Amino acid sequence: MVVISEEKGSEQSDDTMSGSDSVDGVRKPAANRPTNTLTVQEFPEVVPLNVGGMYFTTRLSTLRRYEDTMLAAMFSGRHHIPTDSEGRFFIDRDGTYFGDILNFLRNDDLPPRERVRTVYKEAQYYSIGPLLECLDELQPLASEKVRKAFLDLLPYYKENLERIIDIAKQRAIQRKARFAKLKICVYKEEMPVTPYERPLYNSLRFDRSENETKLFEHHCEVDVSFGPWEAIADVYDLLHCIVTDLADRGITVDHQCIGVCDKHLINCYYCKRPIYEFKITWW
Repeated sequence: MVVISEEKGSEQSDDTMSGSDSVDGVRKPAANRPTNTLTVQEFPEVVPLNVGGMYFTTRLSTLRRYEDTMLAAMFSGRHHIPTDSEGRFFIDRDGTYFGDILNFLRNDDLPPRERVRTVYKEAQYYSIGPLLECLDELQPLASEKVRKAFLDLLPYYKENLERIIDIAKQRAIQRKARFAKLKICVYKEEMPVTPYERPLYNSLRFDRSENETKLFEHHCEVDVSFGPWEAIADVYDLLHCIVTDLADRGITVDHQCIGVCDKHLINCYYCKRPIYEFKITWW
């Protein structure tokens, strides 16, 4: 009988292992050890792209130009990007303005004015901070800041716009009409005043009693009122804002001044706030 020491040693080694890994002589399977299975997606130096069905080609360094952007994260290799049948890396986003994004990443080129708003939205989606900062200084975004500063002075501006739309819609439905007419009061001054009344008006403004103040507080018989506010911008500026914001909602508006509120307040004072007729056409 021949005994091979290596086999015996192997048995002893196995027995030793089984003894340490078993309870009551029953061997336990070896514990599963975690393994690092992280894979990094590799990209070519020249990257073919399919953005919502539109094709682009650019350098990988262009997509990674700014580290804190979504594009840099997407093409960092840490995330898997699917490819189309031609091997282009696919981004599920409308590609209409993606060329403007690439032009900025390549050469700091900015879009023409008519595309600033839409490119701004794309820059927000891709989190391209430097492009957002540049677009903020261009028209029409720069003018929007000035306009917003004015509209912030008006109480309930957005709520009043919604009231105009709701009232006009209900009125047109009730009357089975193609259009609806509303009376809108737009006034800048807190109190009624004409050039001839200004001396008395100034005295009343600063020296009037609480009872006199209440006499000047009233609601004109209109559907919606805007005002008062303190700014250089006048009534026509606010009318422009109202009509423009309604047009942005797809609502066609014609307006004209039809007179003033003639409510008597105190002594020789009448309201005199201008009243405008808004005609909203639905189809």
